[in-house]
Amino acid sequence: MAVADPIARLVKELAKLPGIGEKTAQRLAFHILKAGPGYAGDLANAIAGVIRDVRLCSSCQTLTDQDPCGICRDPERDARTICVVEGVPDLLAIERTHEYRGRYHVLHGALSPLDGIGPSDLKIRELLVRLEQSPADEIVVATNPDVEGEATALYLTKLLKPLGLKVTRIAQGVPMGGDLEYADQVTLARALAGRREL
Repeated sequence: MAVADPIARLVKELAKLPGIGEKTAQRLAFHILKAGPGYAGDLANAIAGVIRDVRLCSSCQTLTDQDPCGICRDPERDARTICVVEGVPDLLAIERTHEYRGRYHVLHGALSPLDGIGPSDLKIRELLVRLEQSPADEIVVATNPDVEGEATALYLTKLLKPLGLKVTRIAQGVPMGGDLEYADQVTLARALAGRREL
């Protein structure tokens, strides 16, 4: 069997990345070729390093090269407040706000019975073990405001409330710069329900 053309093989592999079509993969492949062997080697080493060095934090389940991760090691973070998110990109989005000073727990997904994703497929057991070993005062549920995120939030609430924990949900509603006229009914209803005094 003949070995595939190296450029075609690279394009094929790059096209497997999320959001990358064949045309973009082709542009990336030619960029790598044009940049030279030094860049290609650095890129290959970076990819190999991610696979080799990144693992889950034993406490919060985020991706890290150190265990525990930097957030879990930070003595300035409030260990008694845990923000539960679906994935690492959600954690990073909350961190960019510079508003939250607690710790996190990453579920690595959301409940989706139609896709065969149940509680045992998420890092929920790890959260319960963590709470047993190191009790918290508040769990902030920051799952996405979609069907799966809402189902996950409801499941976590039913699981955690009986433990005597304060379970809160991030506010939802009309985004900054949005027009009320174009907001859907559910978004407006949540915005009204979550109103606060000025």
